[in-house]
Amino acid sequence: MIVTSSAIKNGYFDDKYGKRGNDTEKKVPLLSFPFEIAEEPEGTVSYAWILEDEDAVPVAGFSWIHWMAANVRKKFIPEDFSRQNKDAIQGENSWGLIGYGGMTPPNTTHRYDLHVYALDTTLELQQGFSIEDLYRAMGEHILDSFTLSGKYTC
Repeated sequence: MIVTSSAIKNGYFDDKYGKRGNDTEKKVPLLSFPFEIAEEPEGTVSYAWILEDEDAVPVAGFSWIHWMAANVRKKFIPEDFSRQNKDAIQGENSWGLIGYGGMTPPNTTHRYDLHVYALDTTLELQQGFSIEDLYRAMGEHILDSFTLSGKYTC
């Protein structure tokens, strides 16, 4: 499985998907970035993903979760998917919001990892699920995964 994104150029996310973007609410960036899934394994029924910032650990004390989604059947995820697809099941991010909360590194350039999972089923999850709920539900249903990384500067 391969995941690519037109939002990442030369290893960095476009400014508009983070704190330098114009689409924010209470300083939280809301415009989610596009990405595409290719070469998914046979038997894939749905996708789930986690966007996290492990570089936040020294500042926040934990890996910051920016976006989680599950039961997505599309291979092309368009820009602003998080807000435009109200039927998508999305988790609660570390901002305390459901859906995408963009990149706002406080102290230095951070790396953001988008972990995409191909699953052999849909998951029994509700809007606002936690990362623990997602990992527990995915369990033995992961057929393949791919991590796409990009950086964002403060």
